[in-house]
Amino acid sequence: MKTLTELEDFMTEPSLELIEDLKLVDGDILILGVGGKMGPTLAKMTKRAIDQAGLDKKVIGVSRFSSDSLKKELEEFGIETIAVDLLNDEQLQSLPDVKNVIFMAGNKFGTAGNEHFTWAMNAYLPGRIADKFKNSRIVAFSSGNVYPLTNVVNGNCSEDTPAGPIGEYAQSCLGRERVLTNFSRTNDTPMLIFRLNYAIDLRYGVLLEIAKHVLEGKAIDLTMGSVNVIWQGDANEYAVRSLLHCDNPPKILNVTGPETISVRWLAEEFGKRFDKEAKFINEEQSTALLNNSSKAHQLFGYPKVPLQQMIDLTVEWLVNNGETLNKPTHFQERKGEF
Repeated sequence: MKTLTELEDFMTEPSLELIEDLKLVDGDILILGVGGKMGPTLAKMTKRAIDQAGLDKKVIGVSRFSSDSLKKELEEFGIETIAVDLLNDEQLQSLPDVKNVIFMAGNKFGTAGNEHFTWAMNAYLPGRIADKFKNSRIVAFSSGNVYPLTNVVNGNCSEDTPAGPIGEYAQSCLGRERVLTNFSRTNDTPMLIFRLNYAIDLRYGVLLEIAKHVLEGKAIDLTMGSVNVIWQGDANEYAVRSLLHCDNPPKILNVTGPETISVRWLAEEFGKRFDKEAKFINEEQSTALLNNSSKAHQLFGYPKVPLQQMIDLTVEWLVNNGETLNKPTHFQERKGEF
């Protein structure tokens, strides 16, 4: 895999399971925040699945579309687009009422020093969305950051683990969930809260960051010694298929890969492939931000792109000077400061 076209074609290939599930989803699909890192490929995968199923169903992408090129790209793919600022209530109310909503809009990076905007996006806006789309089913993206750091040996956080967000970004994510739950109960709106940990795209993500450090001879901070990751295509598929599992009160679903992965081991795996020695600073702590996604795997099956394949794809991408987004995940952050 050497080109962006090849990457997107691979990442947006719909599975037979997704195609069959979409046959059971009545109505069009509205994606709020389609301009983010995951939104474009989620929209394209959904459109491809609809076309392959022979369904009469629209995919509508909503974003500010600060990039006209993305708007044009999605439209050429057959996805309808609407440019709005979701925090502008008049513009929000102008959106069409659609049966299915995937709510991806939010703010994480740049929270420090701009906390008010993060809270507006992550906790105020969800209430406005829930009120506007009270007659829809809503899959709302959230984050594994709502959980506390957990002991690496004793097990990861399941959906039953009490929330313990660290820092204002994580607190605002929990605020999003609480506000959505209130409106779900008040309006009898079926919802699913999608707690995602580290989706992997070859252009960004935990694997890319570790691989680049090894390739460039930079030391890797081991303070956050373990992580979970999932291929972005698999996470996108889970999100769309989650439309069939919305409930009132909202169903909570952790989403990531099945492994608890050692950061040291990852770096050494990349070192073998690059024929370079991985360098480290600090020591692994006994706790990490970890997410048990076994319920999602029971619903949707194990991710179709396994960890070793993600590692190999990342190596190939870097060796061939593939495009990167230069957007660090800050997965090492232990104090919740983004």
